Amino acid sequence: MSGLSDLYQEILLEHNSKPRNFRKVEDASATAEGYNPLCGDQITLYLKVVDNVVEDVGFQGVGCAISRASASMMTQSIKGRSLDDAHVIFDAFHNMITHPHEEPDYDTLGDLETLSGVNEYPTRIKCAVLAWHTMRSALNDDGQTVTTE
Repeated sequence: MSGLSDLYQEILLEHNSKPRNFRKVEDASATAEGYNPLCGDQITLYLKVVDNVVEDVGFQGVGCAISRASASMMTQSIKGRSLDDAHVIFDAFHNMITHPHEEPDYDTLGDLETLSGVNEYPTRIKCAVLAWHTMRSALNDDGQTVTTE
């Protein structure tokens, strides 16, 4: 188990220090804001959807290492995927984080599986899911600011 823990920490630190897609997408077709008052995480997510495919995705904001790493990994996982796939990935991730005793959908999650380690820190789960709920809000175009409270 310490090997998975080490891998979790290494990937988390890598995505925190060098987040992927950390930028504004100028021609975004959907945006959403997210806020985690417990930790102070704030995110703006930008999606460019063309023909039901997430052609481009980016995020900006401030937050803890878990929040930033989760957002980075989330953007990588949905970029180039259909909207249906993005929803399936959201569901698999959300289930993995909120139901730690169930077997995750490894095929759908891929590298996102490494974020399962956040379950060892229950107070940090909201940090990990903020970007994901913000993504779902952007996909649904509901115009609401997402909050973890």
